Order: sequence, then C-alpha cells, then structure tokens
Amino acid sequence: MRTMDLATVDHLLSTTRAVRKRLDLTRAVEPEVIEECLRLAIQAPTGSNSQGWRWVVVTDPVKRAALADIYRKGFYPYLEMQTAAGREGKIDAQTARVVESAAYLAEIFEQVPVHVIPCVEGRGLAAAGNVGAAGVYGSIFPAVWSFQLALRSRGLASSLTTLHLMHESEAAELLGIPESFLQVALLPVGYFTGEDFKPAARRPIESLTSWNQWGERR
Repeated sequence: MRTMDLATVDHLLSTTRAVRKRLDLTRAVEPEVIEECLRLAIQAPTGSNSQGWRWVVVTDPVKRAALADIYRKGFYPYLEMQTAAGREGKIDAQTARVVESAAYLAEIFEQVPVHVIPCVEGRGLAAAGNVGAAGVYGSIFPAVWSFQLALRSRGLASSLTTLHLMHESEAAELLGIPESFLQVALLPVGYFTGEDFKPAARRPIESLTSWNQWGERR
C-alpha cells in the first residue's frame, strides 16, 4: 500500500477551522467545485450502508436571505446568553473571540455565496433513544466533515452551524425538505481570503483519554 504524505494530511486535519470572518463574500463559488466536494463526502462511512444523506445547496439570493433570517432567529437568543456569561466572567478569552466572530457571521450570513444543508433520513429512529440517534447522526456527520476537508483542500472554507435548527420546520418549508429527513446543520461556504491556519489550542490528549477504565492513564 502506498504511504500517504503524512505532513500534508496531518496539516489538513489539524488546520481545518470554522471560518466566519475570512469568507470571500464577493467571489462566486463554482457549482462544479461543490459537487466535487460532495462526491468525496459521500465516500464517508454510513450506518448499514444506508446512504440516507441528502444535500440541499442554496445559491439563490432570496432563499439565502430567508435562511439567514431563520438562522438569526436562533442565533440572537444564544448570543444574549453568551454575552451575559461574558459579563459574569464565565467564558474565557478564546470563547469570547468565537462568540464575536459568530456574531459577525450572523450579520452577513446572506452574503455568503453558498449555503449547504446536510440532511439525513431517519427522524423517527433519531428520536427513539441514544442507539438510534447515534446511528442516524453517525451516518451523516462523517460525510459533513469530509465535505469540509474537501473544501479546505480546494481553497474554500466553511463553518458548521446548527442554530437554524431551532426553526427547522421553517427552513424545510422554504426548501421543500420532506418531514422524514432531519436537517443536521447549515454550512456557509465561500472561498477563503486568508493565507493558512495554525492548529488550535486544545487540552493535552493525555487529560482526555482513558485506557481500559474511565480515568485511568496509560
């Protein structure tokens, strides 16, 4: 088996960030590029080979504006909670920066050239308990992440948002999504205007990993 270029692969995996402020709002994204990335995404694993994923790609400006309004209806209550937590000193500086960039994204959401909504079949199963939910969401989120990695490798960026799901039925009505399909995210997609990313600050893996027994270290 041919050995992969680990330096390139590791760089892709460790520097694919949620991009909000550095999305190019003026450069069009070619439909062929989106389809190419989605074609790679659906190579991801799927439970029982169900392949129940569907993707709604929204480029129409009127529908993007409507989706942005739906997103903001979910976002601003969240922003109020985070702002209150910040005043009380309950969030750290890194989290505060994330909240600030998320607020920027909410303001310009409709200007982002492409909105992608990943969907998966299995609403009833997802509501039936942890086993069912794990199977349903485990059959779509690997593909979502693969899609984001494929975007990154082609000079595009995205951010996985979920707050529009507080008003999921409105988005479903807007886009004609059947009731049996769960929307799992809303990804604003555009070309990246920066140079590159660095790995994010994360806790040491040793503090997050147990071996053979919860809390046991290697």
